[in-house]
Amino acid sequence: MLHGDVIDAIGHTPLVRLRLGADTGVRVYAKLELQNLFGMKDRVGKQAILHARATGELADGAPIVESSSGTMALGVALVGSALGHPVHIVTDPRIDPVTLAKLRALGCAVHVVPAMTANGWQSARLEALDTLMRDLPGAFCPRQYSNPQNPLAYRALAAELLTDLPDGFDALVGAVGSGGSLCGSSRALRESLPDLRVVGVDCVGSALFGQPDRPERLQSGLGNSLLPPNLDHTLIDEVHWLNDHEAFHAAGDLASQQQIFAGNTSGSVYRVLCHLAATAAPGTRVVGIFPDRGDRYHSTVYAPEFWAHHGLSGLARQAEPTQVPLGTTVDAWSWCSRADVPQGVR
Repeated sequence: MLHGDVIDAIGHTPLVRLRLGADTGVRVYAKLELQNLFGMKDRVGKQAILHARATGELADGAPIVESSSGTMALGVALVGSALGHPVHIVTDPRIDPVTLAKLRALGCAVHVVPAMTANGWQSARLEALDTLMRDLPGAFCPRQYSNPQNPLAYRALAAELLTDLPDGFDALVGAVGSGGSLCGSSRALRESLPDLRVVGVDCVGSALFGQPDRPERLQSGLGNSLLPPNLDHTLIDEVHWLNDHEAFHAAGDLASQQQIFAGNTSGSVYRVLCHLAATAAPGTRVVGIFPDRGDRYHSTVYAPEFWAHHGLSGLARQAEPTQVPLGTTVDAWSWCSRADVPQGVR
C-alpha cells in the first residue's frame, strides 16, 4: 500500500485471526496496532497535532511538549518532527533504553524527572511538564489523559475493524492507561454494534478501577496512578487485573504460541483473550487490541536477570481469573463485572 508520507502511513494495521477457540467454536482476532511505525499511539499523535494545527492552537514551528514514558512519546515525536516542530518529552527513569534511543534519534529533547512526587512518577512528570509549558512560549501539549482528540483518534481503528469484519463481532478486549484507545474504539463501535461487550485490562497496583495505587509496579503501557478524564467507566462491561508475573509470562506465551513479539500490555490482553476463547459461547467473535512491539521490553519482560532481580517468579500466577466485587484489593489475576459497579460511578 503506497502512502504519501509517514503520517499518512499511520493506521491501516493488520487484523489477524489467532489460533484460539478451535475447540469451542470461538473466533479470536488480534488488531496488530504494534505494526504502526512506533506503536498504537501514533494515531493519537496524528489526531491531536493535526487538530491543533488546524484550529490554530499550534503554530508552524512552535514547540510540542508531552509527558510519556512509552509509545505516546514516540507518536508525538513521529508526527511533530515530521511537521517541523521541536518536540520535548518529559519522562522518568523507568523509560526503556530502546524508546530513549528512538526519541533522541528523532531529534527530541528528553527531560527525565529525578524522583516521584505526591502521586508517584505520573505527578512528577506532569509537574515538570507544566514548568516547561511556562518556559516555552507558544508550546502545545497534546495532554493524552484529558484531550478529547485522544479517544477520537480511535474512530479510525473502529472503522478498520468494521471494514475487516463486516458481519460484526461480539467482544472487544483492550488495555487501559489513558482511557483513549478502549473508550474511543468502543464508543465508535457501539454506534454500529450496540450490544458489543467491552473488556478492559488493567494491572495490579493501578488506581484506574478502584485498586490502591502501587507506584512500584513494573508493567508499562497500561495502568495509572491518577484517574484520567478520558477514561469513561460506563463504556466498559468488565475489567481484569493481572500482576507483573502474569503479564510478563503472558507476553512470552504470546510470542511462543502465536509468533507475535509484543510487550506486557499485549501479553495481558492475550491472556484475557485465551480465557474468553475457552469460556465464551460457540460462535462468539472476539477482537483484542495489541498496542506495542516487544523490542522495548528486551531487558525487562524478556530478560531472566530482570525477573530474578525483582523476584517476579515469586508472585502468584493464576491459570484463570477470580471474580471479585468492585473495591476488593487484588494481587493476582482477577476480574469484576460492570454489573457490580454502583450507580453514579463513571
